[in-house]
Amino acid sequence: MDLLNTLVDKGLRRELPTREEALAVLATSDDDLLDVVAAAGKVRRHWFGRRVKLNYLVNLKSGLCPEDCSYCSQRLGSTTGILKYTWLKPDQASQAAAAGLAGGAKRVCLVASGRGPTDRDVDRVSETIKAIKDQNEGVEVCACLGLLSDGQAERLRDAGADAYNHNLNTSEGTYGDITTTHTYADRVDTVQKAHGAGLSACSGLIAGMGESDEDLVDVVYSLRELDPDSVPVNFLIPVEGTPLAKEWNLTPQRCLRILAMVRFVCPDVEVRIAGGREVHLRTMQPLALNLANSIFLGDYLTTEGQAGKADLEMIADAGFEVEGTDQVTLPEHRTESAGGGCGSHEAAGCGSHGGAGCGSHESAGCGSHEGGGVCGTPAAAAAPAGEPRTDLVAVRRRGAGTDLAPNA
Repeated sequence: MDLLNTLVDKGLRRELPTREEALAVLATSDDDLLDVVAAAGKVRRHWFGRRVKLNYLVNLKSGLCPEDCSYCSQRLGSTTGILKYTWLKPDQASQAAAAGLAGGAKRVCLVASGRGPTDRDVDRVSETIKAIKDQNEGVEVCACLGLLSDGQAERLRDAGADAYNHNLNTSEGTYGDITTTHTYADRVDTVQKAHGAGLSACSGLIAGMGESDEDLVDVVYSLRELDPDSVPVNFLIPVEGTPLAKEWNLTPQRCLRILAMVRFVCPDVEVRIAGGREVHLRTMQPLALNLANSIFLGDYLTTEGQAGKADLEMIADAGFEVEGTDQVTLPEHRTESAGGGCGSHEAAGCGSHGGAGCGSHESAGCGSHEGGGVCGTPAAAAAPAGEPRTDLVAVRRRGAGTDLAPNA
C-alpha cells in the first residue's frame, strides 16, 4: 500500500505526515489492519527496538475533585463508588511505589486529584519524591497534580521530579463539551510551565469520548507541535456514575488504528498505552506492543488493571523485553540536550509541553483516567462483538489507600 510505504519513510525521517495521510490510517479497513500494524511497527522498532517501558501509578489523593471532567470517576458529583482518601504520607506512597518497581517498573507516576496543588501540596509531594528516590536508585518520578501556579514546577524539579504530566485529552474545538471548569488553554499553560522548568513533558489524549476522526488527528497534531517526550493514549472506560458511562465506541481494531496513527505522527517519542487497554484491546493487546513502547503496570487510579504477572508474560510472549533502568528510553537525538535524562522535549517529536488541567487524576498522562478493566475478571460468556464489556470494569479496592497488597 503506497500510503503505508510513505508513512514508514516519513517516520524513519521524523517527517510530519499530512493530515490526509493521518486520517487515511484511521479509515483503513479491517482487511488492511495487519499491514497498518506492521508498517507502524517498523517505525516503532527503528526508534525503540523491542523494549517496553513499564510505568507504575500511585494515586496520592483519590476522589473529591471540584472539576467536572465528564470522563472522570473522581469528578464533582460522581456517583461511582471509588476509593476516597486524602494525601498519602511519604512512607505510604514510597511503599506503594516499591511494589511496582519490584515488578519491573522504571517510572513512578505520582497522581493527585484536584484542580491543582497548593504550595503545601507541593511540599508534600516533594517529600514523597525524596523518599522514593532515596530508596530506589535510578527510578524516574513523574508528578501529575493538575494546574500549576508560577514557581511550582521549579520546586518539583528541585525536589527531584523528572517529568510532569497532564493530557490535552481531546481537540481544542471539542474541549468545552468535555469539561467546563477549566479550559484547553489552561492545560497548555500548565505543561508549558513544566517544560520551561526543565521537566520532561508528558501529555496525551483520551480516545472513545464520541470524537470524530478529525478530532483525533487535531489533538495528535497539537501534541506533535507542542513536543512532549511521552504521549499516553488512554481509551475511555465508560464508568457508571459519570456522564460518559454510555459511550462504548471503541473496538480493538479501532484502538490499533489510533495507536498506529499516533506512532506515525509522533515517531520518535514514548507512546504509552494507558487506561483502557484491557477493556478495549482485550486479546489484541500483544499486537499493540508493535505500536507503543510503553505501558502501565498493574492497576490504574480508580479501577483495576490486568494482573502485573500477566503483563510481564504478555511482553515476553510477544517477543519484547522490559526496558531496564540502565537504558535510556528516548533516541539519542532527543536526549542530547537533556543530558541523557528522561528525554528532551526539544527535538522534533510529538510533543506537548502543552497540556495540564484538571488535576491529573483521570486523564492525565501519568494516569489513566478511568483506569483499565480487570482483565482477570471472569465473564460468564464472551460478549457479542460491539457490545459494552462492563464485565471488564471494576473499581480498585487494593493498593494505595487500602490495607490490601497492590497489583504489580
